[in-house]
Amino acid sequence: MNHVYDLATIQLDQPSVVTIGVFDGVHRGHQHLIQRLVRSARESGRLAVVLTFFPHPDVVLRGLTGRYYLTSPQQRAELMGELGVDHVITLPFNEEFRQIRAAAFVDLMREHLKLESLWVGADFALGYKREGTVEFLRAQGAAKGFTLEAIDLIGEDGSATFSSTAIRDALNAGDLEAARRLLGRSYSVSGEVVHGDHRGRTIGFPTANIAVWSEQLVPANGVYAGWATVGGEHYMAVTNVGLRPTFEGDSLRVEAHLLDFNREIYGETMNFSFETRLRPEKKFNGIQELMTQIALDAQAGRDYLTANPHP
Repeated sequence: MNHVYDLATIQLDQPSVVTIGVFDGVHRGHQHLIQRLVRSARESGRLAVVLTFFPHPDVVLRGLTGRYYLTSPQQRAELMGELGVDHVITLPFNEEFRQIRAAAFVDLMREHLKLESLWVGADFALGYKREGTVEFLRAQGAAKGFTLEAIDLIGEDGSATFSSTAIRDALNAGDLEAARRLLGRSYSVSGEVVHGDHRGRTIGFPTANIAVWSEQLVPANGVYAGWATVGGEHYMAVTNVGLRPTFEGDSLRVEAHLLDFNREIYGETMNFSFETRLRPEKKFNGIQELMTQIALDAQAGRDYLTANPHP
């Protein structure tokens, strides 16, 4: 899979089937659309191409700050590559892009991507003042030699429409099961293992402090069981997401305690998949009470993960 950040840098030498959208999270609705697009591309001897954006238009237009994204641009492209996409083009969503007329953008796709078939969501609109509606693009296709497919973002089983907003709501509520149903996989975060306060080691429960991208959403504060992946190996882990109120913490951290693990991994990249929420975050009356609860959390996490092995 080829991933670029500028449409001008790519010049395809064979026709393509293209879809356009944000695709944050690459949830089951996105997967349904992309899998159909890839299948169509393969059957017709064309390339499968995704045009996407960063920042998210909602972030720009609504002035959103903080943790919002379900995936980073690179994570999103990698997930699309796993679905068989040949090229992912991540375009900057800025004021210049907002001013592009829909017809002019169609011409760019024809020029750089040899567009022959355009696939979009049923409520899609492109370009200046959202003038590039499905009806507009269908007329452009008839005039410029490409077909248009408008696809509802539903699963193969015909279930209700999926949305990234619904996934964000589920994660903010700590509802991992709902998020998993919509994503088609467990929610996960990645980042470099960095130095923290080193308190865990002193109380017998060393933790890996994961430097998660500051704009990626993390589930509601609490303690979770899941799988930590380091260097291609998977380990049972219990992870705290929160402020560490027992120690009067004031910054959000994601700290994983890997079970049956004992080596230094500072500077390495860790991925953590959230499998189940064990409990909300709470403030304890001293270190001993905290240690007792961590031991209970570790056993509960071990029991759950033993019963639900890594896929």
